[in-house]
Amino acid sequence: MLYFWPSMSGRIFIYILLCGVLASGCANISAPTGGKKDVKPPKLVSVSPADSLLNVRSTEIVLRFDEYVTLADAAKEVIVSPILRVPATVTGINKHVTVRIPDSLLEENTTYRITFGSAIRDLHEGNIFPKYAYTFSTGNWFDSLQYSGKVLNAATGLPDSSALVMLYKEQEDDTAVIRKKPQYAVRADRQGVFHFRGLPGRRFKIYALADGNNNMIYDGGTEMIAFGDSIALPVDTANFALTLRVFPEISDTAKSVAKEKPSKQRKILKSLPDTALTFKVNLDTSDTNKRTFDGSDSIKFVFNHRISAGGGSVHLSYDSAGKAATIPTKIRYDLADSTKVLISARFADNKLYTLSVDSSLVVDTGGLRNSPLRYKFRTLGPSDYGSLKLNVPSKYMSTGKPGEPDYLLMVQTASDTLYQQKVVDTAVFFPRLKPAGYTFRIIVDRNKDGKWTTGDLLLKRQPELVIPASNTLDIKAGFDNIFDFEMPPKPSMGKGLRGKTPSKK
Repeated sequence: MLYFWPSMSGRIFIYILLCGVLASGCANISAPTGGKKDVKPPKLVSVSPADSLLNVRSTEIVLRFDEYVTLADAAKEVIVSPILRVPATVTGINKHVTVRIPDSLLEENTTYRITFGSAIRDLHEGNIFPKYAYTFSTGNWFDSLQYSGKVLNAATGLPDSSALVMLYKEQEDDTAVIRKKPQYAVRADRQGVFHFRGLPGRRFKIYALADGNNNMIYDGGTEMIAFGDSIALPVDTANFALTLRVFPEISDTAKSVAKEKPSKQRKILKSLPDTALTFKVNLDTSDTNKRTFDGSDSIKFVFNHRISAGGGSVHLSYDSAGKAATIPTKIRYDLADSTKVLISARFADNKLYTLSVDSSLVVDTGGLRNSPLRYKFRTLGPSDYGSLKLNVPSKYMSTGKPGEPDYLLMVQTASDTLYQQKVVDTAVFFPRLKPAGYTFRIIVDRNKDGKWTTGDLLLKRQPELVIPASNTLDIKAGFDNIFDFEMPPKPSMGKGLRGKTPSKK
């Protein structure tokens, strides 16, 4: 047998060829992608008993889907109207969702409507089964009237998508919302819109509730409430009949504590957690060469306990030609929030400041006092700000006439209110605004106390109206901005800045 042995150049060629084949083969090997992501919601295949039946008492309704499903927050999302004395039982197993209602809870000649909200989702991707309502009647007709409207957050004037809108019998007084569940209820959608369907021809009192514990009863505290000034009359076709504005009620805790016996007051004080007095402050001291503090703001200390004045003082100075120059300060204890202390002064641009805080500036209700504090920080310079000309429609001008409300302009960032003053001109100028996102609102100040006043349920007092601007505005350093309150913002470069970087203002 003869063997052929290639020359040196031939062996090199074969070696390169084999490497190329191996590399090509390895490049073609890849992990499977798993296919496209499932974005389709579950599809309803059947429902038993059938939807929209008359003269039935449907005590067990089974929905069957084309894929495995799961339930999310069913106690909140699934609503049976009229509201049952005992909630229905809702379970999800494999491809089925079952609703069970005890027969004893169903009334004669009544149309029942079960809405599922966003409770039903596919098991793997969480795609939400779209809005669906199952209807049946224990009588020989269907109630078919409707009532629609919108829910706003009274303090912001923006849609409230968390509210539960509730109907009570006309004969009920306003204490019904704090004593018992409503007769009918629906949830507002993402735009704050609510829509009742399948209502009988009756007159109702209407409320909206930000229901923190999902019990369909107004419990006060952090929950918010809204009430309609007029009776709700269901109609044949949908129309936006009403706007409800949910508001927090203010409980006078100071009066309630003052009425307690001394022994009870001591017990309340002793119940405070025996922990150190800690705080947060809006100063960045990490780099004294970096401009971080907005000189138009106040230095804010926020403590973990309620505090009051402890007798100590503060000292503020800045570096001037190597010497410390002291400037006067003003200490304010926030009356609306007894955990805050504000220190204000006339700050200069781009200066290195030193703040010294004596011990016992504050004391909490348990007798704890702050330790001595010392901070060094630098203020922002002119190029760190943007400017704004805000155009306000003349209809929001405060006239000062008896019987007419004042109009207050409120300018806010995500964390603070920077401006809240009576509108006296159609153009308001802000020459120095720190880069941030800003929102603008008009408060219709009926009682002329210079602030927004919330409502009162039992006194039948609606909250003062808040009108939000049609858009928000992002302020950037070095930019001049023009903003029309009822129009989208018009950012523009400042004079002489066109084509240059914003920091060159």
